[in-house]
Amino acid sequence: MEHWVNLLPTKLKGVFISETNYFIDNRGAFARLFCKNELAPALQGRDIVQVNFSLTEMCGAVRGIHFQYPPYSEMKFVRCVKGRVWDVVVDLREDSPTFMEWHAEEISQQNARMIIIPEGCAHGFQTLEAESELLYLHTEYYTPSEEDGLAYNDPMLNILWPLPVTEVSLRDQGHSALTKIFTGIKL
Repeated sequence: MEHWVNLLPTKLKGVFISETNYFIDNRGAFARLFCKNELAPALQGRDIVQVNFSLTEMCGAVRGIHFQYPPYSEMKFVRCVKGRVWDVVVDLREDSPTFMEWHAEEISQQNARMIIIPEGCAHGFQTLEAESELLYLHTEYYTPSEEDGLAYNDPMLNILWPLPVTEVSLRDQGHSALTKIFTGIKL
């Protein structure tokens, strides 16, 4: 197999979908989930410094929408390794042509897609299946003092969640709605 991944751009600059190619034979399947060389156009010299995992048990639950402020802004590579989620990226970058726009993509174990989220963008998701599991690769360490989030139901964003929201953490319920004075994140 010549290439294990294909990078597809989205309407948000720097946000990519990585399609993974599988090698399948009579034993089952094999896939390369991360390759620094093949993902170099998105990584642009950054290194992965942390890998995280989440299990969300309830269908319809929303996690996020999280980001970190500079100088701790992070690029994330998010893959669903079990189940299905509706993954959302919100562009918060000051002076971006797609400032305050969002992009959503279904990622699942079956479609083997990974979403690549650059610094200055917020990330969240809704589970489309119970017991969905995600793997996150980060280019910056988690820094609680520099983390923030957006309200999942913020009217300025008008994110159209595909299912009724069944569960949101207390922390994520506490995120305030944006106001017109929000000018974005300066990277």
